[in-house]
Amino acid sequence: MMAGRTTHSHGQSLRRLIPCVLVIVFVVHAVSFSLYLLLQSHHPPPNPAEPAEPQTHERVRPTSSQKPWPRLPSLLPWTADPSLPPRSCEAYFGNGFTRRVDVLPEETGGGGWFRCHHSETLGSSICEGGRVRLDPALIAMSRGGEPIGQVMGRAEQEELPRYESGAMEVEGVAAGRTGPLVEPGFLDAYVPSDGIGMHTMRALLDSARVVPPGELHCSQWVEEPTLLVTRFEYANLFHTITDWYSAYVSSRVTNLPDRPNVVFVDGHCKAPLEQTWEALFSNVAYVKNFSGPVCFRHAVLSPLGYETVLFKGLSESFSCEGASAQSLREKPDPQKTARLSEFGEMIIASFDLLDDRIYSSKTLNGPNVLFVRREDYLAHPRHSGKVESRLSNELEVFNAVESWAKGQKCNITVVNGLFAHMSMKEQLRAILEASVVIGAHGAGMTHLVSATRDTKVLEIISSLYRCPHFALISHWKALEYHAINLPGSYAASADVIRELRSILKGLGC
Repeated sequence: MMAGRTTHSHGQSLRRLIPCVLVIVFVVHAVSFSLYLLLQSHHPPPNPAEPAEPQTHERVRPTSSQKPWPRLPSLLPWTADPSLPPRSCEAYFGNGFTRRVDVLPEETGGGGWFRCHHSETLGSSICEGGRVRLDPALIAMSRGGEPIGQVMGRAEQEELPRYESGAMEVEGVAAGRTGPLVEPGFLDAYVPSDGIGMHTMRALLDSARVVPPGELHCSQWVEEPTLLVTRFEYANLFHTITDWYSAYVSSRVTNLPDRPNVVFVDGHCKAPLEQTWEALFSNVAYVKNFSGPVCFRHAVLSPLGYETVLFKGLSESFSCEGASAQSLREKPDPQKTARLSEFGEMIIASFDLLDDRIYSSKTLNGPNVLFVRREDYLAHPRHSGKVESRLSNELEVFNAVESWAKGQKCNITVVNGLFAHMSMKEQLRAILEASVVIGAHGAGMTHLVSATRDTKVLEIISSLYRCPHFALISHWKALEYHAINLPGSYAASADVIRELRSILKGLGC
């Protein structure tokens, strides 16, 4: 009997529980439906006036993945000031893209657009457009991004783009023009070859066509602003820094709100310097790695590194000296610049090194002397792995400097700057912590763009490599520069130590 009463009581409890469960289910359903309606209200249907796009099967990362611009102490406004004198320092450093040419004007009814910003001083243009398509099938070159070991011996010409007609398309507006994007005289006026044997941006524009609405067939859309970049000497630090600077200036001139994506329109293999592209910008891809025609909501064509002040300054004479951003805010001077300091800060901020504690450490434990050295490494598929020395007795000089420093009272630290086997972050930290940078002419010295303004420079110059690269960078950064000019490629260690002692004496050592 006891068991029977227990079963009966249990059944009554279940009958009382069922209505409660049903009420809870109804409440949960009602709340979920309300949330659905609320979320839908924040996503209005597409504008019927905007041209429809085909469905895509893949996308680049969403907008939330875009990196914001870091706060740079030396940042000055990038404004297209028509009154800026041509061939002025500020115009050379990229703020002289003052002539805007509307190739395909924006229309309120939608459709694509295309324009170029021209610099009379640099003789080049930064071009940008909306609703732009690239078709990798119409670009003849290697795929790009491969490990170097897989492509040893590949010819350089295989890695550079050759465009067929229609490799780039821009969507026009209804009842608008179709056909070639630019008129015959446009390229000579705004994208001149200027001695560049293979001007790939000029060739891309020459291939470009305007197509009617609805004919921009894409396998995928990239929603975020994207730089289209073609590199030549991609494994060399100096030339890569000219590419970085061009990409940075292009981003500022076109007023991009965040750091853009980068798409390499070249077929080079993967190289160590690609990690810095990834640090500087939001995402990096190779155009040949897309599965089909790719469309960009906003594409920016970055000029070649050969067209920047860092390269043109080697052969063109103009008046320009470095100054602090603060002094230029108080008293603007077009013959002075803080742009290279701004760019150097951009590089170090991308590696989270824009930190006052690093700068203050330079004076805590005595001066650091960074000796930038050249060593063998495999640079590209056509490289033997052997690096030509610009200082025939480099190791002897380094050992002598290191031995001398150990006998000094002011706690000098000599840093062995074997950059080829250091990470980029380690290289940048070494530059930032250096009181004095010593080195023979070589690409590693280009890191001076990221040095602090109190850094001293001692360049040992072989008679075979009397080039102004690092004297100019030092001048444009307002760094104290010293040089030892050799009659050949052999340096007397005593001469180097004598010059270094004089420099350190100025630092109170």
